Amino acid sequence: MGIFPEFGGWISQNTQQPLKANHSKRSENVKSKSGFSDIFTNEERDEMKEQLTIWRETEKKKQWFDSPPKVNVERRNDLEWGMSTIDMEFTLGLPPQAAYDVLTNPDNQAYSRIIKGRQVLENISREVVSPDTGRGQIVHAKKAVGWNFLYWSGAIPITMSFLEYRQFHTVHYTVKNKMFIDMFEGQYKLEPLYVDSERLCKHKKPESREEYEECSRRQGRIATKVKLDQLFKPSFLFNLPPISWYVRRITIKIMETLIEDLQVNSAIIRGV
Repeated sequence: MGIFPEFGGWISQNTQQPLKANHSKRSENVKSKSGFSDIFTNEERDEMKEQLTIWRETEKKKQWFDSPPKVNVERRNDLEWGMSTIDMEFTLGLPPQAAYDVLTNPDNQAYSRIIKGRQVLENISREVVSPDTGRGQIVHAKKAVGWNFLYWSGAIPITMSFLEYRQFHTVHYTVKNKMFIDMFEGQYKLEPLYVDSERLCKHKKPESREEYEECSRRQGRIATKVKLDQLFKPSFLFNLPPISWYVRRITIKIMETLIEDLQVNSAIIRGV
């Protein structure tokens, strides 16, 4: 299990069984080469354990709800004809270390919903090409994006390259599929949210984790704000109106759906 091998049994009861029941035959053969056990320091494990304990205890009294993602789309013909920037911002009710694990998915687990018998995003394989030596970790992954149009449906195979900077909670990514996409690349960055600072720290606004732990007496929850910025351009045949409008709208809808599924997965990890 990706987050906390120590909590593997507890998390397994909440996530693995339902997801396994929803796997397609293809995803049963997913292979992961993440070497996960080596990516967390003892300090990070202790911090995440402490935070998840606080989150689970607080959820019993009042549940946290992640708001829908904020989306801003802009046509950027000043960059290149047909290019769009897609900026998204959303929250995950998990501390940044755990949220980073959910987003990078080192165990290559399925987390997206199934629509008309297909996963919105199917994980096929994940391979760590270059381990993190302080300059980021390079990962190659193969996935399939499900699509539905009227009575037809299918899956679009894509290859993704990631440069993961765990130390800075940042990921750069590139999607390759020349049949449908000329460019799909971007980055996301995770920032801590000290969600109980107003209640526990009174008039003091903490500027760091250390300040927050001190003023909250280590009882404050830390959530995560995710900022996603990317460039998107369909291939030529799919970049002409009105088809380009439909492709852009469907792309954004798929991304929003995947974010919602990530938020649901985060809630399961919190024990909701």
